[in-house]
Amino acid sequence: MTLAALPQPLRPRALRPGDLVVIASLSGPLHAVYEPDLEQAVVVLERMGFRVRRAPLLEAGRHHWWSAATPAETAREFNALLRDPEVRAIIAHDGGQTVLGYLDLIDVEAITADPKPILGYSDISLLHLVLYARTGLVGFHADLATPGLGGHWQAAPAARRAELEKLYSTLLTGTEPIGALPATPSWECWRAGRTEGRLIGGVINRIVLAQATPYALPLEWFDGAVLFWEEMGGQASYVWSYLQVLRHCGILDRISGMVVGIPYAIDGLDSPDASPTLPEIVLDVLGDRDIPVLGNVEFGHAGPNLPMPVGIRVALDAQQRTLSLLEPAVRPLMVTGPGG
Repeated sequence: MTLAALPQPLRPRALRPGDLVVIASLSGPLHAVYEPDLEQAVVVLERMGFRVRRAPLLEAGRHHWWSAATPAETAREFNALLRDPEVRAIIAHDGGQTVLGYLDLIDVEAITADPKPILGYSDISLLHLVLYARTGLVGFHADLATPGLGGHWQAAPAARRAELEKLYSTLLTGTEPIGALPATPSWECWRAGRTEGRLIGGVINRIVLAQATPYALPLEWFDGAVLFWEEMGGQASYVWSYLQVLRHCGILDRISGMVVGIPYAIDGLDSPDASPTLPEIVLDVLGDRDIPVLGNVEFGHAGPNLPMPVGIRVALDAQQRTLSLLEPAVRPLMVTGPGG
């Protein structure tokens, strides 16, 4: 695969009932107070029909600075999970600040030989983007175990929890396109239009950081893509600045559509003064780029998350407020070799 060539998505094989899903500390540590949430996440995954195991570094109270372990230790455990044929999916316990420390230590050959779903958002966005750039791996930008399955999901109405559980199970086990993701009244059309393209994105600050590493996505891979992003914390002006970086590096000139998640804890967006709204910020930076923009979609830190599989082709209709997955994220069991 040449670096500039748009890869065929490297799809993991579909999971089966009884397959092993491992919860791992791929970034932040587990604080003891969140142990009940982690236990609840295990219950959710088991209810989907999977066996669940914790990776050894996922131990309450264990930490190294802002992580569960050093980058080398985290990478060693992650690589062991990638190489273990019994492990069929890996879900990050939480986000954090650690992934940048071990991007160069990941066994990408193990991923190519036996691609597995890696689930998570926040700092895990870096894994999805970098592994997609290096191998074509479909990244499962989806809920984390502890704050997601064991946290946001538990606070959602029962009907929404059941809907999400079925959606995630289908995403991991189904080999037919899911089609339209379940919309809610929060979805907003910020700029009308319709497009189809590869879904690429994550936390906007991590997109910017990924593009500053040797593992950046080639700009050509953004041609016709649907860019999805969200952000948490910081200032509204930071979001404007990150979007300006994407403009300067040419990404905004290449994409065919944009999907924006619900903002979370961003100072300046809810102030009573003359601060801009998030739609105003987005449309200001886009300028006269006439692409559809769908806003306030449920993925990211506001949670619970709709899955946004990186590398999968989607259809976006902002005016109708629909986002549809046109391809499966996993490959059938009988297909041999990597890819889809």
